[in-house]
Amino acid sequence: MLRTTHVENGDLRGMPGTDPRVTAYRGIPFAAPPTGENRWRAPQPCPDWEGVLDAYTYGPISYQETPGLGTDVYCREWHVDPEIPMSEDSLYLNVWTPAKTADEKLPVLFWIYGGGFQWGYTAEMEFDGERLARRGIVVVTVAYRLGVFGFLCHPEITKGSPDAPANFGLLDQQAALRWVHRNIAAFGGDPERITIAGQSAGGGSVLQQLTCEENADLISGAAIISGMIRNPNEKQDIFKPLTLEQAEKKGEEFFAFLGVKSLAEARAIDSAALLDAYDRYVADHSRVFPVTDGIFSKGDALDRLIAGECAKVPVMAGYTKDEFVYGGVNIVQQTVHNTLKSALEKDPSRRFYCYCFGPDIPGWDDPGCFHSVDLWFFFETLGKCWRPFAGRHFELARTMADEFADFVKTGSPNGKGWADTDLPEWRPFTADDAVEMAFTSEGAVLRKV
Repeated sequence: MLRTTHVENGDLRGMPGTDPRVTAYRGIPFAAPPTGENRWRAPQPCPDWEGVLDAYTYGPISYQETPGLGTDVYCREWHVDPEIPMSEDSLYLNVWTPAKTADEKLPVLFWIYGGGFQWGYTAEMEFDGERLARRGIVVVTVAYRLGVFGFLCHPEITKGSPDAPANFGLLDQQAALRWVHRNIAAFGGDPERITIAGQSAGGGSVLQQLTCEENADLISGAAIISGMIRNPNEKQDIFKPLTLEQAEKKGEEFFAFLGVKSLAEARAIDSAALLDAYDRYVADHSRVFPVTDGIFSKGDALDRLIAGECAKVPVMAGYTKDEFVYGGVNIVQQTVHNTLKSALEKDPSRRFYCYCFGPDIPGWDDPGCFHSVDLWFFFETLGKCWRPFAGRHFELARTMADEFADFVKTGSPNGKGWADTDLPEWRPFTADDAVEMAFTSEGAVLRKV
C-alpha cells in the first residue's frame, strides 16, 4: 500500500484506514498559515518541511463558533466535539487513497464542506473518505477560512492587495485545488481527472470555482449538492453576492465596531477576540459572505453557470425533499430545476444529472429529509451516525456512494456497483427528458420532473 509518498513540500507518511487497503493522509498543509500579515490576504505558498511529516491527524479547524454547544440538529448530527482544536492556522487537506503505487492515475474527488461560509470542517465524521476510496477513487477534503476570517472586505485590504482583494475562503479552495493538481499523482491520483464537489455553501463554492476561468483546465466534473439556492428573501440570500464596494462599506462598519482605525490594528487582534467581536456584530448586522470582486468572481455564479460561462464539464445537482421550504415551495428543488432548464435552453448539449433525496430519516426528533442529511449516504458513513438506520438505509447509501464514485470516474453515475451489478439507469436531465433520480426508502427510481 502507498503508506509514504513525496509531495512538493516534503515527505509524507500516512496510516492504514479501517480497511488497510486504503491509506489515509490527514492534516497536509497546502498553504502558509493565514495569520499575522497573512490575515485577509490571498493564501501564500506552503513552506517546505524537513524530515517525514506524519499525516495522521486532522489539522485544526478554521475559526468559528465552538462546535457541540448548541441543541440544533447539526450539533446532534456531527458538530459534537467542543474540544476539537481550532486555529487560524487551518489550511490543511486530507487524502484517502486505495493506490498501491504512485503511478495508478486514479480519478479524484475534491470535496468542499458546507456550513453557510461560517461553519464546517473536514473532520466532521460524515466526511470520512474511506468508503468512497474503496471504490477506486482518491478522495481529498479541503479546509478554508470562514466568516470574518475568510470573507471580510475593506478599502484598506483592497488597496494593499488589489489583485486579490476579497473572497479569501474561496481563494483557499482554489489554492488547494491547484496544490492537488500539482501533487495528487504522488497519491496515485490523476491530475487530469479531478471532480470538484460540495454541499450547501460547499455546493455554492463549487459554483464559484466552476465559473472562475482560471480553473477551467483543473476540473473534469462537478457535483453541486443542495448548493443551487435562490432565496425569495434576498436580504438573507447568501448566494446572491454583494459587489466589492458594498462589502467594503460593511467592512468599514465592522472596523468601527471593533474600534480600530487601520488594517494593521485589526490584524493585531487576537483570533478569539476577533471571533467574539464578529459574533456580537452579527447580532444586528448581516454576516459576511463571498462577493463579486471582478477578479476571482466576475458575476453571480448561478447566472454564469446558466450562461455557460464556466468549465465545460458534466454536472450532478440535487436537493433533499424537505429542505428550505418557503410558502410550500422547496426553494432548492425549484432552483435546481429552473437552473438546469435555463442552462439547457442556452446550450442543449450540456450534460446534467439531477436527483432528489427523500427516504425516511429515523430518530426521536422526526427531522424529515433535512438539509445535509444526504451526506451520510453519499459518503456511506451511516455507521458513524446516532440515528437508528435500518437495512434499507444502508442499501440506499451503497447505491448512492456507487453512483457518486462512478460519476467521479467517468462523468456519468451509470455503471457497476459495489456488488458488481448494474446500477439503476440514471439518464441525463435534458430539455426533452427532464428526469431526476429519486433516492427513496425503496431504493433509487428515475422519475419525470
